[in-house]
Amino acid sequence: MYEPIRTKSVHRMAGTTSDFPHRSREEELDIQLAGHLAALLAVTDEIRAAAPSGELDTAAERLAAQVARLRDGAAPVRSSVADALREPQLISLHQRAHALAGRALVVAASRADTAAAILSAERMDAHASATAPQSLAAH
Repeated sequence: MYEPIRTKSVHRMAGTTSDFPHRSREEELDIQLAGHLAALLAVTDEIRAAAPSGELDTAAERLAAQVARLRDGAAPVRSSVADALREPQLISLHQRAHALAGRALVVAASRADTAAAILSAERMDAHASATAPQSLAAH
């Protein structure tokens, strides 16, 4: 029914030292979430350069604030795109941003980060509506 473990555990035991650093699950999720949100911020900055809007400016600031919070106050690197993008590129940027927001939402939900989850869901909705057929005619 129960067989004892015959090999040494690969997990560190309390009171033992190791020659490599260990992070908790929460720390790993923070790192992963900050990475997804930083990538979403970079794509948002690219979209803002091609099609400036107040809504995107606000979203970028909120994303930057969340990344800084998750990185203990370290501000994220911001993207500046000088060349104007054509509409097909803008659509693909919105699609990429939607996918990144989805990934961030999954991680935020898993770490129970309500603020990041709400922001990610809002960004998913915004990028989904930006690629909808009726909004493409407006661009």
